[in-house]
Amino acid sequence: MLKQGSVLYSAEVMAERAVQASKAVMPAVARLCLLSAFLEDGWRMYDQWADQRDYVAEAWGCGPLPATLFVLFNLTGQVGGVALVLARRRVTLACTLLAMVVVVQTVGYSILYDAQFLLRNLAVVGGLMMLVAEARVKDRSTFAGVPSLGGDRAKASMQLAGRILLVFMFVTLLRFQLAATVVLQNLVGSLLIALVAVGYKTKLCSLILVTWLNVINFFFNAWWTVPAHLPLRDFLKFDFFQTLSVIGGLLLVVALGPGAASIDERKKNW
Repeated sequence: MLKQGSVLYSAEVMAERAVQASKAVMPAVARLCLLSAFLEDGWRMYDQWADQRDYVAEAWGCGPLPATLFVLFNLTGQVGGVALVLARRRVTLACTLLAMVVVVQTVGYSILYDAQFLLRNLAVVGGLMMLVAEARVKDRSTFAGVPSLGGDRAKASMQLAGRILLVFMFVTLLRFQLAATVVLQNLVGSLLIALVAVGYKTKLCSLILVTWLNVINFFFNAWWTVPAHLPLRDFLKFDFFQTLSVIGGLLLVVALGPGAASIDERKKNW
């Protein structure tokens, strides 16, 4: 039990006040952030249609038709999935479609063999699982009094899996250097992501990670400062929006809470 006046207690109180003050808009902001990577990539498929098609055709030696179908699936799957989620219609189906896009891109662009990109894609999938969990909360409240047939357990499992996958983003930010500041950053970061994964002090830790990620994102992935003709702009833009999606997933953790499969929830029964 935390004592009043302690630094951690004060931080938790401030975090709870921030959550309460923004509870009306936080879920919507979280969804927009989470879906931003898919919106940006869907636009990329449209804007760079020929380049994307030619790249896939050359990389896989599959000819123009399969490459065109690949780009078309990525475009329609992402735009359609985002539209369904924003409309709050068939969210589970929409998130499944978006997850399929992530899997197809992981294979199609050979991201499977790049640990950093793979872990970040898994983090985005974790955010999608949080979206599905949020939709289940809404569906259950709509049919109050109707037996859930194990829905609570499924929701809790999705929230747990979502939290674990979300923290993979931070694993890619750890640097293996012996400088004191880097070691301290790694230790603090590792502690925070471990606490989010197990669901302890979840709201406070998630808000700290959201702040940390935002600072890193706007400082290191400032794609708008790079001229449009340089390839670096596209790489930074991809990283920026993918990071923003993970931020959205963490905001959903804050808005929804960690779920039943967490230490925070079990503490209520102690």
